[in-house]
Amino acid sequence: MARKKVVLAYSGGLDTSIAVRWMREEWDQEIVCCAVDVGQIDAGEHEVIRERAVAAGAVDIEIIDAREEFADRFLSQALKANSLYEGKYPLVSALSRPVIVEHLVACARRHSADGVGHGCTGKGNDQVRFEVSTRALAPDLEVFAPTRVWGLSRAECIDRAKDWDIPIEASVEKIYSIDENMWGRAIECGVLENPWSAPPEDPFTMTVNSKLAPSEPTEIVVGFERGVPVAFNGEPMKFIDIINQVGAVAGSYGYGRIDMVENRRVGIKSREVYECPASLALITAHQDLEGICLERDVAREKQRVEIRIAELIYDGLWHSPLMSALQSFVDNTQVHVNGEVRLRLEPGRCFGVGRRAPKGLYDHDLATYDIGDTFRHEDSAGFVRLWGLSVETWSRRQGPGAR
Repeated sequence: MARKKVVLAYSGGLDTSIAVRWMREEWDQEIVCCAVDVGQIDAGEHEVIRERAVAAGAVDIEIIDAREEFADRFLSQALKANSLYEGKYPLVSALSRPVIVEHLVACARRHSADGVGHGCTGKGNDQVRFEVSTRALAPDLEVFAPTRVWGLSRAECIDRAKDWDIPIEASVEKIYSIDENMWGRAIECGVLENPWSAPPEDPFTMTVNSKLAPSEPTEIVVGFERGVPVAFNGEPMKFIDIINQVGAVAGSYGYGRIDMVENRRVGIKSREVYECPASLALITAHQDLEGICLERDVAREKQRVEIRIAELIYDGLWHSPLMSALQSFVDNTQVHVNGEVRLRLEPGRCFGVGRRAPKGLYDHDLATYDIGDTFRHEDSAGFVRLWGLSVETWSRRQGPGAR
């Protein structure tokens, strides 16, 4: 029987490096590594990752730069939908998984592979995201998850890496599990597993302690077209560059930290800590601009849709018919979400202080109480009477006014 060829989603870290060798020895598989860069790989790391994969036993490795694609196809859609899981979390890890899987599947096709693999545990959400997206895009491919079956501790993985001469820097004392990309960082484990303990400072890298932030506020201006950022402080930029610019400023003011207990897809509650300066600031700006651009009933219906979209992303259903349908609705709402928002940054805070849109629905002549008011005040008496007619009728017949 021929050896199965498997394309493994490869991070270059301890677990996926051990997985390469383990899958080769325990399952007699031929492993191709696929590392997808969504903003987590530093410049100059490509060769290190390549050498590590080969040392682990991979027959080939592809390193794919998906940063602009991630921003333009995935983060833009999430931003247009103001995607916040349970009203707080901007879906940092969840948003990267569908683009990674797309490249994983494409890599599997190029190498005529029998399946794909990932290094996710059986307790987390990511296994769901990897496997559901794979089955949506390529139901014929097998999916392998070695970490769910090997039962190796971190110390045992480190020992295996030494025995197998895999050049990786890792220690048993590693405190946190961290996943990051350009949209933010997700931090777990250690003292954070106690929901009563305040997060320590050491795992944060995108945000300073707000006590150390500049005391003087600053303002930035984000320009939008069809709900997507296109300019920073009046200068046209790619979305990916705006993310970096906004994140740097917001992070320097200590803005963007999240501490929450969330509901995982697998049915458990988990204490999660995130730092998301760029994503939270841009969502704040986008929501502010929508306030002046969206008609009232559209805005209210969109708020309901946003909750569902965030759930779908979190639950690994980006590649699903419902997600596609809801994205079409959101895209339709963004046609006139064009304009600028001025954000003010203060230590630990970010909020809108100005907004303007060429086709905004704010009409000064209707809103003003000064000379030039064009609102027809004489229409209000009849409107208010008819609006309250049902309540008035109820009161007379059944409520406080009944006799």
